[in-house]
Amino acid sequence: MGSLLPAEVASKSSPVDAFVAQMNALAKQLKMDRTRFVNPHGVDYKVRPTPFSTAEDMARLTRYAMNKASFRFYVSQKERQISFDRAGHRFNYVLRNTNELLGKMGIDGVKTGRTGRAGDCLILYANREAEVVRQGQTETVYPRHLMVVLLGSTNRFSEGAVLVQRGWQLYDQWAAGGRLADSKKLL
Repeated sequence: MGSLLPAEVASKSSPVDAFVAQMNALAKQLKMDRTRFVNPHGVDYKVRPTPFSTAEDMARLTRYAMNKASFRFYVSQKERQISFDRAGHRFNYVLRNTNELLGKMGIDGVKTGRTGRAGDCLILYANREAEVVRQGQTETVYPRHLMVVLLGSTNRFSEGAVLVQRGWQLYDQWAAGGRLADSKKLL
């Protein structure tokens, strides 16, 4: 990612500034045209310039990230113990995932969040076993993934569960109808 930064920016900026510049460069590469990152964590309290994004842009980023095995591994963990040494002392922490739907309904990630401006947010990624369709001598395997992005939710886990169920219903109808897709509506 460092190669995406102009040399003069990389040499004058802090590591955090360089990381945020890389985040914005990736957003541009992914065509996240309505997103601006201003810090690594997304907290927007008294931050200028103001960060912003859309559900569609977050879906683009999630699709990109879920194609990375290491990312999929970490976001699917209900909890994880980490350890590190600092000033001669060993520190151990258990990190717990706050996604109440993780492990249910085929959900294996991705992110919860809450800020004053965005409200409660949730990105879910659900999987079903791949579908194998045979037509004569041809066999086609269709991986089945579903993503839900909720921003500004009043009840993110209940809404998320309902949307996953509804999403699979619509997926089944789409598959039964021949899997036709409008290329203008694809991310």
